[in-house]
Amino acid sequence: MVVSVRSLGLSGVSGYEVSVECFLSGGLPAFDIVGLPDAAVREARERVRSAVKNCGARFPVSRITVNLAPANQKKAGTVYDLPIFVGLLAASGEVPALPADAAFLGELSLSGATRGVSGVLPMALAAVKAGVRTLFCPAGNAAEATLAEGLTVYGVQDVSALVRHLRGEELLSPRPRWTPEPETEPLPDLEDIMGQENAKRAMEIAAAGGHNLLLIGSPGAGKSMLARSLPSILPDLTPQEALEVSGIYSVAGLTDPEHPLLTRRPFRSPHHTASAAALTGGGPALRPGEISLAHRGVLFLDELPEFHRDVLEALRQPLEEGEVTVVRAGGALRMPSGFMLVCAMNPCRCGWRGHPSGRCTCSDREVERYVQKISGPLLDRIDLHVSVPSVEYEAMRRRETPEPSAAVKARVEAARLIQRRRFASEGISCNAAMPPAMIGRYCALDGRCEQLMKSAFERMGLTARSHDRILRMSRTIADLDGSESIGPHHLAEAIQYRNTDILKG
Repeated sequence: MVVSVRSLGLSGVSGYEVSVECFLSGGLPAFDIVGLPDAAVREARERVRSAVKNCGARFPVSRITVNLAPANQKKAGTVYDLPIFVGLLAASGEVPALPADAAFLGELSLSGATRGVSGVLPMALAAVKAGVRTLFCPAGNAAEATLAEGLTVYGVQDVSALVRHLRGEELLSPRPRWTPEPETEPLPDLEDIMGQENAKRAMEIAAAGGHNLLLIGSPGAGKSMLARSLPSILPDLTPQEALEVSGIYSVAGLTDPEHPLLTRRPFRSPHHTASAAALTGGGPALRPGEISLAHRGVLFLDELPEFHRDVLEALRQPLEEGEVTVVRAGGALRMPSGFMLVCAMNPCRCGWRGHPSGRCTCSDREVERYVQKISGPLLDRIDLHVSVPSVEYEAMRRRETPEPSAAVKARVEAARLIQRRRFASEGISCNAAMPPAMIGRYCALDGRCEQLMKSAFERMGLTARSHDRILRMSRTIADLDGSESIGPHHLAEAIQYRNTDILKG
């Protein structure tokens, strides 16, 4: 007899339906799992065998064949323990026929208790698309699974309770939908940073339009503090964005079972010794890297020139396309990477170039070699290049409190609202994501602006990419100003943020 049990699997950060087919036949007792299983899936035989015996059911003494369909796609992890267990009991008549709209997933211990698995949220979302209406999963994953609307979720503590439920002896209670509570942990606030008004203005523009940002200054000027306070002025995640981000973190195993939904934009800050694979993703299971974990949030690269050249060059394609294509021996996957890139660097190797103390000992050639660690194509993809000078003593001792992040965030959200309305039918949400075809429509320049743009293009030696990024920034500055059209002062402010001379000290 063949019994088919619906289950789910993971491909990158997306879920897909898997059919677990269990067949009992005559012959010498054996237990085979086919369908491109990895070692963890094959080891399910011993976990399932022990769980069946420890829940009081009879393990079938026959030749057992389990096929995981589609059989041409690799299966990994322990997520198939529970559906194999249920399939065996249904095939041997220990439990009645399974509901056609029910799916099962989860890991089993030898005693029959369930253990949580990674990636439940994207699998639950895939289950809804596949027409599944009831999902049985480990109790530790139940809250996360309820985030998928239209799904009745049963959290299973152990297989004995599941068997009694399937037999109709003692029904499980469905898990109520999990709802997030307001965040109480404070974020770094701009009001804690004295001075640096020009850098704060640049951060406001970057947050309002989703633009990339480079901060250049001496040690102790406040570059890292500025970058870490950026999430406090970014707009809140929309419900759809929260599901996207939470799904990625679920696959990476970084979600809290008690709080499975991320409600704040992520902020990722990898160390400069990170490899290219750590940033882009990969590994045997093709897991998301730092740029995917920063999706809809901020990727902060401190000490930018200290990163390996291949690591920085790996950012170029994701910055342009908003997704990363990972090709490994195990397959090829596309993962989202719509992040804001924020970088910080010193003006020279010793860090003191241009400091009032005059303590810099670097020659012009040494400064040039230090800056050349960052390629021109990568710099061209960073919208705002901002100098962060050392803070003067008077600024540190002044009595008035700087503007708090809440006030800046209100202006940022107002500008983002304008952009959401503008791009409602375009499939994008912010100015930085505008493709070249839209720039002529939404970033039109009048005669004076055309003259200013032409002069800057020729004098500064701008590239076509720089030209487009200046226009996108101008549109953002105009949105912050509540202006329907781009004015000369909006364009002039955008142009001054493309001044690469600050990289030369």
